[in-house]
Amino acid sequence: MNIQNTPHPFAVPANETERLVSVRSLLPSELTISDELNILTTLVQDIFQAASCSVTIIDEDWQRIAATSGLKAEDCPREKSGCTHVVFSGQPLIVPDMRLHPAFRQQSYVTGEPGFRFYAGFPLEIDQGLTLGALCVIDTKPRDFDNHQCAEMRSFAQLASALLSLQRKNTLLQSDKVTLRKNALTDPLTQLYNRRALKEHVAPFLRQHTESKQSAGILMLDMDNFKTINDTYGHPAGDRLLKQAADRIRSVISADDIPVRIGGDEFCIILPSVQNDRDLQLIADRMIEAFRLPFKISGQDIFSAVSIGTLLTPQDGSTGEQLSRHADKALYMAKARGRNCAVRFDKSML
Repeated sequence: MNIQNTPHPFAVPANETERLVSVRSLLPSELTISDELNILTTLVQDIFQAASCSVTIIDEDWQRIAATSGLKAEDCPREKSGCTHVVFSGQPLIVPDMRLHPAFRQQSYVTGEPGFRFYAGFPLEIDQGLTLGALCVIDTKPRDFDNHQCAEMRSFAQLASALLSLQRKNTLLQSDKVTLRKNALTDPLTQLYNRRALKEHVAPFLRQHTESKQSAGILMLDMDNFKTINDTYGHPAGDRLLKQAADRIRSVISADDIPVRIGGDEFCIILPSVQNDRDLQLIADRMIEAFRLPFKISGQDIFSAVSIGTLLTPQDGSTGEQLSRHADKALYMAKARGRNCAVRFDKSML
């Protein structure tokens, strides 16, 4: 089987929203590891004499581990996972030597410990055509699979899919499709809308708002020094900081406003009732003040102010592409002016 040259960082499948509905039907909050999946990964690792075998689920931004044997796999960002490429293609991926593959050769688990070399991932589905993740075998020495081994892995992947499907049934008894779709459009960390919601929910809303000749405000927020805080205190502290940031955003906006976590420490807020610059600036100023207060993380005061780009639609753009580009320009200017401030978009920034 040939090495597949999949785009990196990760590309998103065309059916990503439907795929996430399938994923969230399995793990609406936390993934429960079943004894049967652990037995399966142990069996596969033993049969193929590999360093590690795992069942992975690829969520919106993260690889989740459903079961693992041998060298223990851990949850990690989606862009670092080989299984992300299996999800994108929906096909098996075999990499005889990760040092020779452009998507893997710079990864820390290849260049450093544990020094992975071989990867084989086979797709998992509980809904036809929607790849959740992969059954993957990883080794610390280069190798390959012959046709017989590939056929065996396909069979084991089908068994893993069946076990995941059984695991989902209990979840489906407690959830309906409306809830599942909401979960697919919700950021699991902050419980704000996620970036998929911009296309699925927010964009149609803005289009209708524009057609009715009504204005709406938009704030594009970026937390200052978040990367430094994340690197200094660790990802768990960064996650707690983001949760508190989401709470502060909710404390400033109204129930009709639409807060979206774009990704990382970047947020977008749609303000349907804002009709003029004065009201837009007022809300931006309140947001700035809210983020000037210290965050409490593990008993420590941590400061992370916010930079904001502001604009009005349709005056400053009527399409999602225009609004995104113009909001980024205003946000960039806020950062250039020293951060911890809000800057209104104007055409001189183009």
